[in-house]
Amino acid sequence: MSEISSADRNPVSAGRITLVVIYFILSIIGLIGTWYFNLLFFQTNSDLSYLEAWFVNPASSSAAVDIIVVAVMASVFIFVEGWRLRIRWTWALVPLSFIIALAFTFPFFLAVREIRIILLAR
Repeated sequence: MSEISSADRNPVSAGRITLVVIYFILSIIGLIGTWYFNLLFFQTNSDLSYLEAWFVNPASSSAAVDIIVVAVMASVFIFVEGWRLRIRWTWALVPLSFIIALAFTFPFFLAVREIRIILLAR
């Protein structure tokens, strides 16, 4: 017989609340961190477009492909989980991921998802 952890029995355990807080903090860090560098880029007089700058060398190209693949996966996850948990507005996070930053929207979604799971377990 398997043991059920106290976090599974109590949907509003300290661990779940801590996880929500961590997700929201990472979301804010993602927003500030990405937009700090975005604003620096837009202040420069570069001959490259924003997307061209992603692929300026092999290291940045590797990071760009990494982010693109994760962004597509996260978009699918947000759609599927949002639909499964009946969080109607989460589809808006997908375009916001490409406008604001995936580093903001994905941890934000995970926090909202965790809150929804807590509420459904009550």
